[in-house]
Amino acid sequence: MTQKDLADLIFPNIAKTIDDYEKIYPERKLAEGAMVTRFAPSPTGFVHMGSLLASFISSKAAKDTNGVFYLRIEDTDQKREVENGIEGIVNDLKNFKIDIDEGALSRTESLGNYGPYIQSERKEIYHAFIKNLIERGLAYPCFCSEKHLEEIRQMQEATKSRIGYYGRYAVCRNIKIEEAYNRIKNGEKYIIRLKSPGDFEKKIIVNDLVKGKIEFPENDLDIVIMKSDGLPTYHFAHLVDDHLMRTTHVTRGDEWVSSLPIHIQLFQVFGFNPPKYAHLSPIMKQEGDTKRKLSKRKDPEAAMSYYTKLGIPIQAVHLYLMTIANTNFEQWYDQNKDKSIDDFKFDFRKISASGSLFDLEKLINISRNYISYLKAEEVYDNVLYWAKEYDKQLYELISKYKEYTINIFSIERYQKKPRKDYESWSSIKKNIWYMYDELFNDVTYNYQKIVDPDEIKNILNTYIEKYYNETDDKDTWFNKIKQLTEELGYSSNMKEYKENPEKYKGSVADISTVIRVAITSSNMTPDLYEIMKILKEQRIKERIKKAIISC
Repeated sequence: MTQKDLADLIFPNIAKTIDDYEKIYPERKLAEGAMVTRFAPSPTGFVHMGSLLASFISSKAAKDTNGVFYLRIEDTDQKREVENGIEGIVNDLKNFKIDIDEGALSRTESLGNYGPYIQSERKEIYHAFIKNLIERGLAYPCFCSEKHLEEIRQMQEATKSRIGYYGRYAVCRNIKIEEAYNRIKNGEKYIIRLKSPGDFEKKIIVNDLVKGKIEFPENDLDIVIMKSDGLPTYHFAHLVDDHLMRTTHVTRGDEWVSSLPIHIQLFQVFGFNPPKYAHLSPIMKQEGDTKRKLSKRKDPEAAMSYYTKLGIPIQAVHLYLMTIANTNFEQWYDQNKDKSIDDFKFDFRKISASGSLFDLEKLINISRNYISYLKAEEVYDNVLYWAKEYDKQLYELISKYKEYTINIFSIERYQKKPRKDYESWSSIKKNIWYMYDELFNDVTYNYQKIVDPDEIKNILNTYIEKYYNETDDKDTWFNKIKQLTEELGYSSNMKEYKENPEKYKGSVADISTVIRVAITSSNMTPDLYEIMKILKEQRIKERIKKAIISC
């Protein structure tokens, strides 16, 4: 009886060989230097900030080199899979414009010629590779029960030995072919293990694209490569998929660094060249005096839905991710304001080996700056899209008053230094609500320094009766505000007022504040003249009248 007989017993229906699959999935015809990268999540939950960073880097690296970026779903651990997990991942990537060239589009749809892109649908492929190992005597069935494996672990702990299935502890490694064959024929449960050719006393060196040179002992563990349900383990599926999909670069979290000896060895036993690895340090969060890993369980900002609901522009998220991905990006971007993120060339060597501290305020500042340079029509379109899902009242208002709203967004927008009031789409409403009569109800007025009701009434009445004229240009309008100021005993010259405050009742700033608050109820707004030009005469007079009555 031979190893082939054992392999045929375990896999009687597997006719294709590795050579067959090499022809089905040939080397990709890409330009020299083109990278083939992937995002390979498990459908066990939402895409979080760390996984978005990994997918963003992989996507950017492929795009910059005219390569291929694909999405592979790793669902071999089906006990942990959540309902609609694949669709959730696909939608998260789509929502944040991480565009794939190939990969899963849903549980039933995909794009590309190197699929299936869902691991549970690639079972026959894995079996062909495992069958090859058994035929070559590099893999074997293991009949150890969970109870027996636990006894081995306890023995190793008691003797302070390394934990694992190796050497004299690998009790099924040397079972004769005939015995293994008969036990399987008799229906005994088993798994398949790699017969590791490694020597723990020997060292291997891996050149990680982020961590640099890392030295490990060779793997000598007889790891599980196929579970009792016939599905491969993560380690084995990783080998087969990355080889056949012709992956050149793998970007993933550094929790997988310790698995490198296993992965390198799996490629070696088949004579395949492994991809280059880039292991990312976790994104950290400052908590008091300590730092900890950003947690998708503890931190709402770890979930990408947090930013969707908040209304942070996708492009701002990309800019923030790029500042984490490459340490030289911020300086480049400051010097190239006329260019986009697509013009920046990503470099694995510029990834910080120590990881990054998550900075929500920095992300919001990037968002604020990004929005400030958008055209008013672009702001409108984005707010409309966001509000349709998250703020029905705002959606109805700006849909009803489209041109009016665009005019609001135009205030102080097309200047050398545009205002940066809007930090997200969700922050828009609190900055413009007073421009809509439907929301201008039950307002309160805080006129700051001027508190006497009679004085406030006098200022507003005098302004509206003697100085307000809708047709005034900006200079004329402001000169009239100064005339009003002087008529009522206030200083129209701020420098003079600061030098001799006792000579005046107040300053032109105080007068302007009274008018501003009466019209908007806020003492902090963009250009008051521009606001008044949009509101127009009738509404301005109505609002001032309302303010006078409230005194």
